[in-house]
Amino acid sequence: MRSNREAEGQAMGRPRIPILYEDNHLLVVEKPVNLLTQGDSSGDPDLLSLLKQEIKVRYGKPGRVYLGLVHRLDRPVGGVMVFARTSKAASRLAEQLRTGGFKKTYLAVVHDRLEIKGHLEHYLAKDRATNLVYVVSPAEPGGKKAILDYEVLSEKEGLSLVRIHLLTGRSHQIRVQFSTIGHPLYGDQKYGSSLNKPGQQIALWSHQILLRHPTKKEEMIFTSSPPERRPWSLFAEIGIAPF
Repeated sequence: MRSNREAEGQAMGRPRIPILYEDNHLLVVEKPVNLLTQGDSSGDPDLLSLLKQEIKVRYGKPGRVYLGLVHRLDRPVGGVMVFARTSKAASRLAEQLRTGGFKKTYLAVVHDRLEIKGHLEHYLAKDRATNLVYVVSPAEPGGKKAILDYEVLSEKEGLSLVRIHLLTGRSHQIRVQFSTIGHPLYGDQKYGSSLNKPGQQIALWSHQILLRHPTKKEEMIFTSSPPERRPWSLFAEIGIAPF
């Protein structure tokens, strides 16, 4: 069933997490920016743990709560995310990810003008010690193929609003690929620091996810819009069409 409930934090400073959809198999939320998807060594709050706790309290569940992490978003990135509420749902959604049935579309604001439509392919490798991703040659050990398609929706003030169809799910993929072709994302301090100012929020948003319901098999689309602040506000009049 559809829900407009929001997971309200019990502790002071706990972020509000809008719930976009929930049933016995799926939980779809809008991830706040600057929140970890999953816990790490920093010990900072993370979305997965907050949602588990919210489910435990709301439904009065004893013991541990199952919530499957289907995909991830980088810490500074916000937007729509899908979680599995059962192990069967998690397995079926993972299969959709492997076979291309789970489709992810992002919005980003990048520097300068670029071709109206494009197809990017690179091989990426991650340095886990620095948490940085690099473009490498296809023969480089550990390199993984990264593919995306994009289209430019609008251009203003030396910035371009692009819609990105992610065809693979590599770490930092969108950020690295656009930086590599000379169009780093607005606000990306890690891969575009020479063009961005300290303190700017990265302009990358998980906009739409298309999937088949793990039990009903019906096609579903979930959408989240970026916040109404710069640079997104430059393109406020642009209507973003669905898939």
